[in-house]
Amino acid sequence: MRHPLAQMLTVAALTIVLGPFSQALAQQVLAQQVLAQDDAPVDVRILAINDFHGHLRPAPGGIRIADPDDKTETVVVPAGGAEQMASLLTQLREGHPNNIFVSAGDLIGASPLLSAMFHDEPTIESMSMMGLELSAVGNHEFDKGKDELLRMQNGGCHPIDKCQGPHPFSGAKFRYLAASTFDRATGKTIFPPYEIREFEGIPVAFIGLTLKGTPGIVSPAGIEGLEFRDEAVTVNALVPELAAHGVEAIVVLIHEGGFPTGDHNECPGISGPIVDIVKELDAAVGMVVSGHTHKAYVCDIDGRLVTSGDKFGTLVTAIDLKLDRTTKKIIGAKANNVIVRSNFYPKDPEQTALIDAYDKLATPIANRRAGSIKETLSRVPGDAGESVLGDIIADAQLAATSAAAKGDAVIALTNPGGIRTDIIKAEDGIAIYADLFASQPFRHQLVTLALTGAQIKDALEQQWIDPHRPRILQVSKGFSYVWDAAKPFGEHVIAARMSLDGKRIDPAARYRVTVNNYLSVGGDGFAVFKQGTGQQYGVYDVDALYAYFLANSPIAPTKADRIVRTN
Repeated sequence: MRHPLAQMLTVAALTIVLGPFSQALAQQVLAQQVLAQDDAPVDVRILAINDFHGHLRPAPGGIRIADPDDKTETVVVPAGGAEQMASLLTQLREGHPNNIFVSAGDLIGASPLLSAMFHDEPTIESMSMMGLELSAVGNHEFDKGKDELLRMQNGGCHPIDKCQGPHPFSGAKFRYLAASTFDRATGKTIFPPYEIREFEGIPVAFIGLTLKGTPGIVSPAGIEGLEFRDEAVTVNALVPELAAHGVEAIVVLIHEGGFPTGDHNECPGISGPIVDIVKELDAAVGMVVSGHTHKAYVCDIDGRLVTSGDKFGTLVTAIDLKLDRTTKKIIGAKANNVIVRSNFYPKDPEQTALIDAYDKLATPIANRRAGSIKETLSRVPGDAGESVLGDIIADAQLAATSAAAKGDAVIALTNPGGIRTDIIKAEDGIAIYADLFASQPFRHQLVTLALTGAQIKDALEQQWIDPHRPRILQVSKGFSYVWDAAKPFGEHVIAARMSLDGKRIDPAARYRVTVNNYLSVGGDGFAVFKQGTGQQYGVYDVDALYAYFLANSPIAPTKADRIVRTN
């Protein structure tokens, strides 16, 4: 609405021009202008990210998009970096006084060394400095357990490593939201389920929640005592409560997503959990910001805008809502995934100072030479589920635990979700510790245990617990097996074609098998590993990889023939 002084001046000007007898007409014109302004929708800009994963520096792989000159081809655009993202956010806020910066989760966890070395404190501080206000809790926020996540929110030194950073850690200045994550002991959510913000007097509720499948993809020990409820049921149950607060505009921030086939601002053929979730949401929900699948899309699902912004800070989603002043509902919504072009946007000085402060402490460790590689070691699996980098990591873990004193292992198995990036060949072929850490950022401890041949087969069958997203374990040299894609669950692995050093695996014999501590407690649904006996703990996974590089460089890709798929 216009300022009263401006209204008075308008009336006076019209009176001078038209004469005293036209004062009534001037007042009528002004009244119509004010009425038109009162009827105009309220514009709100939401700036959103998801799956940042501690990538304070630009992600090595950038973002792959459709070639603007030939849509049938793709190009890689250098993208990401907290310094550039902060500058882009400033630009996207200009001209939009009603704005809010939010996240759909996984800000931390599986992070590069610069953030992970300091327990992701640098990322929390970076996001706070950028003006992040609200974030859903992603599954990776639970990587180190509930108590560590609460420390991320509230601040304080790490309970074991104490204060390692350049200054005390004061916690997040933004608010985590967790509508569907309940503490069984109290019956309450571990963080507030929602937050209401007002824009020109119109309340907008932001509900934040993670995926109900979180228990199957994080360490069971880290979420002990927590319950993860159905996403749509949770949201719908909050609608009456929000209506009682006068809220008619609802935005959902959810750490769950889908799989489209188009470019970063498109949405052809989207599939995945987010589709069914959105279709089940109450009509009061106006739009959804999603994540988790590391995909980029701008969709219309069931008449609602649904967005996702890739991963590692390569995109900021600019969402423009229109709110009706009378009904207080969302009456318009559009979005644009804006690339954080690392070679275009200037570096924000505050972010640069923050990164430099941590970098001074991390650089001596990060730049240690690990060895060399002959070509890029890819984490991308082939049709059978085996990857070049997966083979090398499994070999490294076997090498670290094969000695009798260190575990006496004959097989090593590692989960593909723990392998986060390729190890990219530099011009000189040199690989440093930071490169290895980026590929194995969870710092899981190796555990060697005894399993029968039958138990090994049963563990391999659990790769298909989720038939839509099988998790094919990476295996060490000497061990191989064949699986049949046409068989039903529980019968995929052909027992007669499981072998170790050319000899068939004996179902009754016992084998020493190395896994990481995440798998050893049933992570990713591999419950069979909990049956292992004679557990012996070893080094951390990234340290095993570092030692392997030192001993075996230059490292070359292996032939991917350990896992064979039929049908």
